[in-house]
Amino acid sequence: MSPQHTPTISSQGLCKRYGKVEALRSASLEVERGEIFGLIGPDGAGKSTLLRILATLLRADSGQAAVEGLDVVRDFRAIRSRLGYMPGRFSLYQDLSVEENLNFFAAIFSVAVRESYPLIWDIYRRLEPFRRRRAGKLSGGMKQKLALCCALIHKPSVLLLDEPTTGVDPISRKEFWEILAQLRRQNMAIVVATPYMDEALRCDRIALMKEGAFLKIETPKNIISRFPQTLWSVQGDPMYRLLTDLRRHEDIISAYAFGDAHHVAVRSGRISTLQLAENLKTLRYANVEVKEIQPTIEDCYIMVNG
Repeated sequence: MSPQHTPTISSQGLCKRYGKVEALRSASLEVERGEIFGLIGPDGAGKSTLLRILATLLRADSGQAAVEGLDVVRDFRAIRSRLGYMPGRFSLYQDLSVEENLNFFAAIFSVAVRESYPLIWDIYRRLEPFRRRRAGKLSGGMKQKLALCCALIHKPSVLLLDEPTTGVDPISRKEFWEILAQLRRQNMAIVVATPYMDEALRCDRIALMKEGAFLKIETPKNIISRFPQTLWSVQGDPMYRLLTDLRRHEDIISAYAFGDAHHVAVRSGRISTLQLAENLKTLRYANVEVKEIQPTIEDCYIMVNG
């Protein structure tokens, strides 16, 4: 990368407070064209605050940010013509039909809807049977597709998405990410915030966030490959007591509930799965099962979270 290279999206040391709450702490990142960058973390991690600053809707208390080399404070008008933004809540006009919403947003950006169809046709064709239905009467997945169409109506080069699949059924979630993959192939820079750890695997790079700070920025594959411990899945009845005993074990570094099992990080070479299973049986646990597993992004998040 040459010294003159300018990333499509960049921030340096962004900070934002709401009273005593530090919503964003020295957030620095770079996003390139043709990249899906994921902001991964629970509610309150600072994802929405960061996106609103990049979208020129909120001013940071300190730090700098730019979109396509334009400053988000000084050049906000120019940025908005190049930017598509979907907020966390459905924000279109619910009393207007699908078609009316599209026409309205096209008029705001002084474009003809039909001129935008080459970019959004794959999305719109799924909505076309419902084009006269009021937006408020659409399903969650259809609402998100309509919101995405409106965000893309002016052919932006940058797309910011704030938890776009929250409350959406699994099939619609899958379709939505397939659409994002198509947009990435059109050389768009995409930043998507999500609380769903499994969606991190669909991103090119991710930032793990907690309480306004970046814990790690890397590719999902590299984050998983650098998980430092051996990880086991442990089950046994009763599960609630099992977790307490696992945390007391001298060869176990950490143990936490994960779905219908407990995930256990162990000191390599100190104990085998068979030995732990036998140990638990002597403590009168029933239906004991211990097996080695591959870590997930969620396991990595818990690990870096300390």
